[in-house]
Amino acid sequence: MKQCRTLATAGHDVSLVVADGKGDEHLEGVHIIDVGAPSGRVHRCIISAHRVVSTAIRIGADVCHLHDPELLTSAARLRRLGKAVIYDAHEDLPEDIIGKTYIHASLRRPLAAVAARTQNRVCSKIECVVAATPHIQEKFLHAGIKTIAVRNYPILDELNPDGQRRANSNTVCYVGGIASNRGIQEIVAALPLSTTDVRLALAGSINERGLRAHLEASPGWRYVDDLGFLSRDGVKDVLERSVAGLVTLHPTTAFVDSLPIKMFEYMSASLPVIASNFPLWRQIIEGNNCGICVDPTDPASIARAIDRLMTDRDLAQRLGENGRRAVIAQYSWEAESNQLIKFYQDISQRRTSSVPH
Repeated sequence: MKQCRTLATAGHDVSLVVADGKGDEHLEGVHIIDVGAPSGRVHRCIISAHRVVSTAIRIGADVCHLHDPELLTSAARLRRLGKAVIYDAHEDLPEDIIGKTYIHASLRRPLAAVAARTQNRVCSKIECVVAATPHIQEKFLHAGIKTIAVRNYPILDELNPDGQRRANSNTVCYVGGIASNRGIQEIVAALPLSTTDVRLALAGSINERGLRAHLEASPGWRYVDDLGFLSRDGVKDVLERSVAGLVTLHPTTAFVDSLPIKMFEYMSASLPVIASNFPLWRQIIEGNNCGICVDPTDPASIARAIDRLMTDRDLAQRLGENGRRAVIAQYSWEAESNQLIKFYQDISQRRTSSVPH
């Protein structure tokens, strides 16, 4: 939706085709068209994907900006119909497959290899790939595929909360996708190791099989406020009453070079960040003096970072303010979106010039 709003504001006629079951609406200059919620993973990958592409064709879209890998199977069809096709690579797809726990371990690498070959073959024939990180961009460029990087940084004033609510808070937060490889078990295990009366505001959906039961059986679960999936206003409320934000993803190949939006949203909200000690993340967090990097697989390391920020509120405030300044200076969507706008201007000019007069 962030990209859609930006392009609509820049003067483009933008429609967002979704499959969430919430119905059609017109929001902030964007036409949202709902093809209905899928009943499961297979339904989403086949039926919903077909409906999304058919809708894009029906409304006469000139440019089709695909955000899900399963939509790539329709790229050739769209190109034959004269559409400019763009693929938005949010994640490193092969590495993401390797980290999928619901896929049998023996199948992950073979499937990842097939996905990589298929993805590169399709993307070599489309207009361009928009990569969420320079690391993903570099992999596509290495395969000879035209690619630009547009990082998913936060909108400056969307989550800029009232810091006064943090003064007497004993809460730290985790906001986002909840999974074993995103470090949730270690975070929960860290809570009873803390020397402070800390609570965890947990905002997000738990979809991994067996994970909820495991977490609820953990001694640390009694310190968790399980909030489920929240609206943006709900997320802002959590950030307003939190002392720190956690993003302690495991050191998998899919994560070590990623740029998780939640890390930058914590920074934008003037929250100190407790982050995994990956080299890239250390450059960001320690380079801007806006948080503490920890071993994400060690609950004791996480607990020490929580205690340091809970017991030294001046430090927490100072680190949070540094993060906010860093976002304003170099990690905002306002600055990053200029690349997306220019890219679409170039596409529009090329398509206009190619039309016979």
